[in-house]
Amino acid sequence: MTTTSGQGTRAAAAEPGAGVPRGWTGALALANGAIWVGWFGPIQILLALQAAQLAPGTGMSKESVLAWVTGIGASVSMVSNPVFGALSDRTGSRFGRRTPWIVGGVTTGAAALVLLSLAPGIVTMTLGWCLVQLTLNAAFAAITASVPDRVPRRQRGVVGGWLGAAQILGVVAGTGLATLGGGIVAGYAACAVFCAVGVLPFVLRYRDPVLEVRPPFAWGPFVRSFWLNPRTYPDLGWAWLTRFLINLGNSIALLYLLYYLRDRLHHDDPETGVLVLTAVNGVTLLATVVVSGAWSDRVGRRKPFVLWSGVLMAVAAGLLAVWQTWPGALVAAALLGVGFGVFTSVDFALMTDVLPKAADRGKDLGVINIANSLPQVAAPALAAPIVTYAGGYAGLYGIAAGVGLVGAVLVVRIRGVR
Repeated sequence: MTTTSGQGTRAAAAEPGAGVPRGWTGALALANGAIWVGWFGPIQILLALQAAQLAPGTGMSKESVLAWVTGIGASVSMVSNPVFGALSDRTGSRFGRRTPWIVGGVTTGAAALVLLSLAPGIVTMTLGWCLVQLTLNAAFAAITASVPDRVPRRQRGVVGGWLGAAQILGVVAGTGLATLGGGIVAGYAACAVFCAVGVLPFVLRYRDPVLEVRPPFAWGPFVRSFWLNPRTYPDLGWAWLTRFLINLGNSIALLYLLYYLRDRLHHDDPETGVLVLTAVNGVTLLATVVVSGAWSDRVGRRKPFVLWSGVLMAVAAGLLAVWQTWPGALVAAALLGVGFGVFTSVDFALMTDVLPKAADRGKDLGVINIANSLPQVAAPALAAPIVTYAGGYAGLYGIAAGVGLVGAVLVVRIRGVR
């Protein structure tokens, strides 16, 4: 095992000073991408296929089944991420604060994916997906907290860029494994193996700083610590709302993509269509995600990048509303990739810049990550009635564009970050 630039003996909660090497960033990015494989193989393809397979005879449509399963699973994600982040903040293992949660979360998450593949009904499918969300969020909370633990502010844009690149590559890889795996069970198994193997270079090669003094624990203060008053921390509040609204617009747009291709565009092979759109999105995202993060570090500004990336993502959703053709979907996927690439890297750096306390990084980032998971709860509740009663897919993507645009504009309310 190696350590990064003399950081192995410092207090785990201290502010980082020395920069991290490329190898550390690459290993962390691979681990992050492995988690996204475990999430998005199911979200993009496998859960929709299971919903279509299990819905007949239940009195529910496949859209409703998918909405319920993903919505309940996102609720578990919303709660588990900050809780596991807080627990990792207080972990005094000789392997460090974060490593035990990464290893334990990914191991049990891979097993949960295999169990989910065998679900015989909607209830067991829901329970399986909730277990996947619970376990992989334990690992994800620890991986995310490793950035402010180890990376100085001047380097967070570029590290966030590589994490964003790994994220979209994880989505592409997960979609590919789910599509080409040879069925639901094989698709889940392939995602599980990738998820487990992908974290090994990070946890085996790089030592996690050990918490030298564990803070005292009491249930009352522990529970109350999850409330971060936006009046006390206004920049954190506006940053959270910006992320929530942009992610909500994105979640609304992506939830029914498979059904959009199948039922609205009448695509001959909608599963492959989703894979193609994901690949196009990934190529344009990769063209911007690292560059924009490094550019943000160099100029010392975050807000303009977040604002204009949100606007571009809203334009992409709007195209799906007004240009409902396969070429229109390809253009929208490309634009969304450009916008989301900039947003992913720079907004992550912005979030780490507004964290209140170094000792609570895992918990605070977990609270911030609710802005990622809560839209997955809200999107199914909003999307199903919109498609059914409020304009179909044109209404769905029009609303997605409006919500994302509002989120982009609100970033100007942040005062402590340029």
